[in-house]
Amino acid sequence: MTETITARTVDASATETAIGRWLADFERALTARDIDAAADLFVEDCYWRDLVAFTWNIITIEGPEGVRKMLAQTLDQVRPSGFRVTDELGEAAAPTESWIRFETSVGGGLGHLRLRDDKAWTLLTTLNDLKGHEEPKRDRRPKGIEHGAVPNRQTWLEQRRLESDELGHVTQPYVVIVGGGQGGIALGARLRQLSVPTIIVDRNPRPGDAWRKRYKSLTLHDPVWYDHLPYIDFPPNWPVFSPKDKIADWLEMYTRVMELNYWDSTECKRASYDEAAKEWTVVLEHDGVEMALRPKQLVLATGMSGKPSVPEIDGMDVFTGDQHHSSEHPGPDAYRGKKAVVIGSNNSAHDICAALWEVGADVTMVQRSSTHVARSDSLMELGLGSLYSESAVESGMTTQKADLTFASIPYRLLHVFQVPVYDAIRERDADFYARLEKAGFMLDFGDDNSGLFMKYLRRGSGYYIDVGASELVANGDIKLEAGVDVARLTENAVVLSNGKTLPADLVVYATGYGSMNGWAADLISPEVAAKVGKCWGLGSATAKDPGPWEGELRNMWKPTQQEGLWFHGGNLHQSRHYSLYLALQLKARMEGIPTPVYGLQEVHHLS
Repeated sequence: MTETITARTVDASATETAIGRWLADFERALTARDIDAAADLFVEDCYWRDLVAFTWNIITIEGPEGVRKMLAQTLDQVRPSGFRVTDELGEAAAPTESWIRFETSVGGGLGHLRLRDDKAWTLLTTLNDLKGHEEPKRDRRPKGIEHGAVPNRQTWLEQRRLESDELGHVTQPYVVIVGGGQGGIALGARLRQLSVPTIIVDRNPRPGDAWRKRYKSLTLHDPVWYDHLPYIDFPPNWPVFSPKDKIADWLEMYTRVMELNYWDSTECKRASYDEAAKEWTVVLEHDGVEMALRPKQLVLATGMSGKPSVPEIDGMDVFTGDQHHSSEHPGPDAYRGKKAVVIGSNNSAHDICAALWEVGADVTMVQRSSTHVARSDSLMELGLGSLYSESAVESGMTTQKADLTFASIPYRLLHVFQVPVYDAIRERDADFYARLEKAGFMLDFGDDNSGLFMKYLRRGSGYYIDVGASELVANGDIKLEAGVDVARLTENAVVLSNGKTLPADLVVYATGYGSMNGWAADLISPEVAAKVGKCWGLGSATAKDPGPWEGELRNMWKPTQQEGLWFHGGNLHQSRHYSLYLALQLKARMEGIPTPVYGLQEVHHLS
């Protein structure tokens, strides 16, 4: 379901449409190197989102002047051609939209165009493959066996064992990925198909342990159609919401089936970059022995989040009960009949509170600031249903088409598309929200009423997808203290800023995570972390996403200010989709293909 068929150029009549005429005019201007004519084909408030194809970057260009500047620096290198309408992803959503194909000097491109008044309003261009380095699939797939009599033949297993024994010992990987969760595994699979020697390192004993070790009630809150990994879809009988241990087993299976070089029980101790040699020294503890790898590229795939954020509270050193961050919460079983205080009100806080209540704990949620809540059923139907649902699949939607449709909306406009969705959710679930607010829960729909996904992109926090805990809050089963903070801990209680004392045997800090560059500070140096700057966020100048506007997620899946250092993370959808573009950037560098980066991100925020 995630693959495409060969593009077909439409017949001559298609060039008579507005889309066809625009593409012909655009190619004519580009071929003539008439940058002014090309820029004049865009409306004043246009957005060109490029995923690697023109810029070797992930960047959104705004306005005709932005288009003019970008083309002036990239056109001679890119040499684009062959712009055409393609129906390989099916029909577009409107007559003024179309899927398009094109070529660059190094690869094939796939994109999307929206017109307004016969000019380009939004344009998406993506690099889909590299010429001469296409993935070995369909008619290029390997045979798996060499027919005939071959002296000293090596079986597949013997070849895999030899590669595994030599890589990192006799030969060096080109890429080291630190972090063997869904992101590192997805990227490793992409690089494997592109024949990029890669080692994934993870401190856990088994692939999938990052999920196995979380609290036992954890499940994915995103539906299965949203969560496929590259190349292998979940089977049609897979549950809509994956339990953590089931997704962990799937990830473990995936690493084996996709033949990944995955070093478990391996801790990355430190890394340094040699500017002269253009390579990293990555020091690991592997199989109980300290060793060094020397890759050219280092990818931190530690999720979209950085290190756990644990507040400093007076009295933490005297509290005699259990206290830990939500990432270390073992589950509710040891706290049956105990008094628990969970500080926080987002996804993890709700999940942990509900699980504690289920085993009979007396649990209180401390809500320090407002939270957006969306009921799972409403979010699936109104927010995701047109792209990621069984009905979408039945109507011809593929994972690739869904991903590219979503990618075709520039972040500057995305909130405009999201506000009506959450207006409909708010109307549909008005009684639900009224009961939550009556219980004292502080609700919001984001700074501009654009809801959950914009909060996720802007700050990575501040929301809960309700799978049942909100009902417990509304009816008082989960006690709530809202609009307060924690003043201090005593030996056996949490004292709030309003003076109330909550007896406690357990305190869970569901207080989120820092920026991913915190891992760079620990593994490389604080100086490199500052050089790279904050990861995630758009610069929207909304809560916890300070400006200026940057247009794309900071530092994610694209070149950073530190040569050879990359960040890969996000949910399963993002790990799947953006791993392609990161893999192509790494492959091109390995093959010596020139990759001049346009619009390298400036650093405005250190963390």
